[in-house]
Amino acid sequence: MLQQTGLSLAKGSLWRPQLNTGTLCGGDMSDDWFRNTSWDTAIARRFEEKLRRARRKEQYLRIQACHLAPIVPQIALELLDRYFALSDTFDHAQAHVDRAVAFKALGRLEESAQAYEAALAREATFPNLKTQAYLDLPILVATAGLRARFERALEVLEHNRNRLMFPLDHFLWHCAYALLCEANQDRERAVMHAKNAMAAAAREKSGFRYHPSLGLVTEKHRALLDALASVSPA
Repeated sequence: MLQQTGLSLAKGSLWRPQLNTGTLCGGDMSDDWFRNTSWDTAIARRFEEKLRRARRKEQYLRIQACHLAPIVPQIALELLDRYFALSDTFDHAQAHVDRAVAFKALGRLEESAQAYEAALAREATFPNLKTQAYLDLPILVATAGLRARFERALEVLEHNRNRLMFPLDHFLWHCAYALLCEANQDRERAVMHAKNAMAAAAREKSGFRYHPSLGLVTEKHRALLDALASVSPA
């Protein structure tokens, strides 16, 4: 049975924790001035006033951009351009992921894929901070049908198979694999991975004692679940 609520994670730091729970924007306090989920002249003015007085401008630009990326992507990209122009490079991997989300929201799928690749490249040189790019990129490639990137997507999945932690991680990994194999007419492997993805989706507990409901497949993943329905035994 799918959980009806989205993922919930209490975070005490502005920085994104190293948990495989999808793209996170740091913190969960919706009334913070740098976590606006809409944007207008008044909100922008307040944000800029607060930002001018902030010591660590990078993190506030990045977190605000993360919140806006799927809903006001052009503003998010402008904030991320400002973030990358500053000197602190710690959160670059997640900033590239946020860029990818914004590009995807604008329908600029190749640029989204390139941004995910940039996140993976950053992780390779600075492994202290990991993102979900290793799952997000293959899912994008599979669902958008970016055939020129199929081989690379499979390579990314194989290279990162040992990073899977939560049921959601296993679901996304097998889902991407199933859709890629189906598109490549590798029916046997497509069905196998689809079954494994659905098994992960059916899990009601994470397996982590203190976070039993963390990292579960929810109704927000319905589009992927529906896509898997087409990958069924002959």
